[in-house]
Amino acid sequence: MIKAISKIGNSQGIIFDAALMELAHLKAGDEVNVEVHEGGTITITPITTQPSREAVSAVIKQTMKDYARTMRRLA
Repeated sequence: MIKAISKIGNSQGIIFDAALMELAHLKAGDEVNVEVHEGGTITITPITTQPSREAVSAVIKQTMKDYARTMRRLA
């Protein structure tokens, strides 16, 4: 995909259209890591965060509480 660098205020940038955002599984506000490699190649990698153990545990406990009857029947 070929993109042109555009002037944006006092800076320059590349506009990511909706199709590119969807293909990259990105949305406005997502953080990305930008690396410049030898030879000038630029890579943009989405930064994904993992939920904390406490958050995962809380969701599991709430699910077990909400579906206790179903869980008992499945056991």
